[in-house]
Amino acid sequence: MRVSQPFAARDLPADLLVETPLPSPIQVPTRTLAPRGEWARAWAAARFRGQLLAVLLLLVGGLVPIMPAYFHLIQQRAGFLLPDPLLALLPRADVAQPVFLLMYGSVLAALAWLTRHPALLLRGLWAYTLLLLLRMLVIWLVPLVPPLDILPMPDPFTALCFHAEAEIITKDLFFSGHTATVALLALAVRGRGWRLALAAAALAIGGLVLVQRVHYSYDVLAAPLFAWLAYWLAGRLVR
Repeated sequence: MRVSQPFAARDLPADLLVETPLPSPIQVPTRTLAPRGEWARAWAAARFRGQLLAVLLLLVGGLVPIMPAYFHLIQQRAGFLLPDPLLALLPRADVAQPVFLLMYGSVLAALAWLTRHPALLLRGLWAYTLLLLLRMLVIWLVPLVPPLDILPMPDPFTALCFHAEAEIITKDLFFSGHTATVALLALAVRGRGWRLALAAAALAIGGLVLVQRVHYSYDVLAAPLFAWLAYWLAGRLVR
């Protein structure tokens, strides 16, 4: 009588041998709170509600109403014309449209990101409010007239919110508000890609307003420093 041998995989033809991979562990993606969850948690804190309402009241109810009279006063003042060797090296052209596209495209993109992160949005709002206050103070302390070959660049949004009707403001020089605003947004967001993109936009805007001759190079170079100062102060305030 034949004794059966134990069955082994080597007894099968080679073409029937198929390796079956072991099931991999279940990968559970790590996710932060959804925007609605973050807002619910933030709004539950009385300090957050108070600071958000305070900054909106100061910005919309305090600064915006006085801006037209302030800039009208600035526009009537005498000022100093500065020598600017760097400005003389740059071409002169009307580049208002690229400036506005970069500026407001950056603002919309950054706000879309910040609205998903209420704590960072709160700090950004305070930083922007402080930036406006700093700019008003420095413009008052440093009265300037624009370069002689300026190509006026009336901003439809700021004209609507901050300037007197039908008045073109050209003496709001030191420091560059367009450059500082986008530099501030680069500080407010998180993520290497976002920050690099907004920093590049701020750099491009700084160069373009010089080509437009609506600012001195000093105004543009100082703008990121004031943006950093405003963001740092806002961090101390909301901490």
